Amino acid sequence: MGGHEEEVGEEYLFKIVLVGDSAVGKSNLLSRFARNEFDTNSKATIGVEFQTQVVEIDGKEVKAQIWDTAGQERFRAVTSAYYRGAVGALIVYDISRRTTFDSVKRWLDELSTHCDTTMGRMLVGNKCDLENIREVSVEEGKSLAEAEGLFFMETSALDATNVQTAFEIVIREIYNNISRKVLNSESYKAELSMNRVSLANGSGSSKRSFSCCAN
Repeated sequence: MGGHEEEVGEEYLFKIVLVGDSAVGKSNLLSRFARNEFDTNSKATIGVEFQTQVVEIDGKEVKAQIWDTAGQERFRAVTSAYYRGAVGALIVYDISRRTTFDSVKRWLDELSTHCDTTMGRMLVGNKCDLENIREVSVEEGKSLAEAEGLFFMETSALDATNVQTAFEIVIREIYNNISRKVLNSESYKAELSMNRVSLANGSGSSKRSFSCCAN
């Protein structure tokens, strides 16, 4: 039935969440990536915000729907609905405020509670333009990322350092995860038909770390 065009309409839509303490620069990372804008007067986000950005990977169009926490983290009330369906996450801290780095473990626990273990995750040390008041070293960020099996990158939403790259690495990792599922499609379909959430072939067990920081 009209099978002369093979899988032309295949499209990927990935939900990616930004998590981290208030005022680490999540909204500005998003606006820099999606619109190449930075708002020096950016207020705390109120209401759920997300932006959709199209990226091409291996000749395929990938839509990344990136969600911002809507300021809920100030009330320790990020809801499970925020995480639902997310296949990627950027865990953001501010290199000039150690307390935001200390909170990373808590955000990782939240992700573990609400999301699939195979999601693409990156630890992001934002505001690397504030080198003169840095409180968290690059090495500390790298060590934590390696210990937790995360990608790692330092960024600056202000001057755009590594912002595009950070998002694209997470999007590619999600794409690779999906591709692995497709390779295991027979067992994966069997899992889906049995309505189980666990991943076929336990493909979540291999963690890789990547680091690239502005000097």
